[in-house]
Amino acid sequence: MSSLDRRTLLLGLAALPACTFTPAYAPGGPAARLQGAVRVDSPDTRNGFDLVERLEERLGRPGAPRYRLGYRIETRRIGVGITPENAITRYHLNGRVDWWLADEAGTRLTEGVAESFTAWSATGPTVAGLAAEEDAAFRLMRILADQIVTRLIAVSGNLP
Repeated sequence: MSSLDRRTLLLGLAALPACTFTPAYAPGGPAARLQGAVRVDSPDTRNGFDLVERLEERLGRPGAPRYRLGYRIETRRIGVGITPENAITRYHLNGRVDWWLADEAGTRLTEGVAESFTAWSATGPTVAGLAAEEDAAFRLMRILADQIVTRLIAVSGNLP
């Protein structure tokens, strides 16, 4: 490429309009209004506790909540590794969270579904298997909470 062509290209690029990208959590960014403004429904199960913990970790604990986040958790344990003797050696834990964000008056502003799975091995001692199952459930709730937060960030520019 000759130097004349390079100069023309650089001048052409300089003439393009400036990018209007704003980081989501920047001051005045669309997701900044979510920080400390979302009250998540109180948990009533271990999975609910882990989900709420991660949501509050990502969104902050509400000082003066403007929004309410409701949810319903469903999990299902499925044996996927089976020996010839019909012993299960591996499990999948499928999870689904139906969630909704409402304003102070209770009007739903957005809603969605978060789905994922985790797995664990059941080949060790019983105590190790129980600990692995508990860890899988903890990891699953974190994955699902992160999906919810990502969706909330994506729609935060349209929230009142």
